[in-house]
Parts: sequence; structure tokens; C-alpha cells
Amino acid sequence: MSLADFLDPLQQPLVTVLDTPVSWTEVLGFGSGALCVWLVARQHLANWPIGIANNLFFILLFTQAGLYADAGLQVVFIALAVYGWWTWTHGGGPGSPELPVRRTTRAEWAWLLVAGAVGTLALTVLLDRATDSTVPFWDALTTALSLTATYGQCRKLVESWWLWIAADVVYIPLYAYKELYLTSLLYAGFLTLCLIGLRNWKHDLAGQPRRLAEAAV
Repeated sequence: MSLADFLDPLQQPLVTVLDTPVSWTEVLGFGSGALCVWLVARQHLANWPIGIANNLFFILLFTQAGLYADAGLQVVFIALAVYGWWTWTHGGGPGSPELPVRRTTRAEWAWLLVAGAVGTLALTVLLDRATDSTVPFWDALTTALSLTATYGQCRKLVESWWLWIAADVVYIPLYAYKELYLTSLLYAGFLTLCLIGLRNWKHDLAGQPRRLAEAAV
């Protein structure tokens, strides 16, 4: 069996939403994506392998939809997932193998903002000149926001949730415009989960002084 024989059934319509066929790829991306964000909000390590599966489904989906930056972004997400998986289990330092939640420093904010702006500009030019993308700026912007948010997630930076929220606010109408209605609905769910994740991580951060004091007794 060739790779094409394996992938073809995933691209077949499963249901129809608003007169638009929805493929197995989009349904599986919906389920794995929602589960991944829920696990991140709970700081559960299983979010990383589930997230990698989600990235693979979205590579197929976004390539079909002509969202090339988003498709390429999934490859970077997979690399970041491997990094984040390792960091969450080994990044806490001596005596604390698990990485703690923390605030983003000013230097990190400056780096993230510069990287996001440069990334958005470069990808917009690339997509406009080298592809048939109909939404080069918005595709580039969501790509840059998602990359910076994922890096922050890998380091357990509380403010990474704000970057995800900003990305989701753009993703929801963008995917609806590309007639990926189920994926647009998924990102509306992501937006809700991001708000929950932000609340949970802030609560965890607020409880760290108490846990440190108890550990010192």
C-alpha cells in the first residue's frame, strides 16, 4: 500500500456542514486539537504526543486549503513539541525536574515581539510572491503568533496564552472564509480553552510561594 492509498480515505468527506463537505482529516484534527489544548491547560505531559498527531492531520488539511504557511507551521510545531516535551520534564533545574510556570521577562517579550514582527513581514512577502495564497498577510500573522505562543508554552510562560488568544481571534474568521467551518468552530473552542488555561496557569503561579514555603519546612 502506497502513502497515497493510506491518505486518500482521510481526505474523503465524512459529513456536510453548511453545504460544505467535511473530511476525516478535519474531524480528526478537530478532536485531537481540542484534546491537546485541554491537556495543556491542565499541564498534562500527554499534550505533546497528542499535539504531534494533530499537527500531522493539519498538514494534510491546510495543504488542501492552500494555507501553505499554516501547513509548514505544523512541521515547526512538531519540532517545538519535541523540545517542549523534553523541557517540561527536564527544564526545572536541580531538585526540580518539572518546569514551573512563570512570567515572561521584559527581555523575552522584546525578543518575541521582534521575532513575531519580522516573521510576519517575511512570510507575507514569501506567500505573496511564491504561492497562490489569497490571504498572505493573515496566514503569515497567524503563523508568527502561533510560533511565538508555542515557544512560550514550551517554557511555561503564562503570557503565552495571550498570544494564543490573539491568534485564535484571527484564525476563527480566517478558516470560515476558507470554508473550513469545522476548523473555525474548533478554534472558537480553542479560544475558550485558552481562557481556561490562562486562569489555571495564573492560579498555579500564585500558589508557587506557598508550595515553596511548605517545602522549606
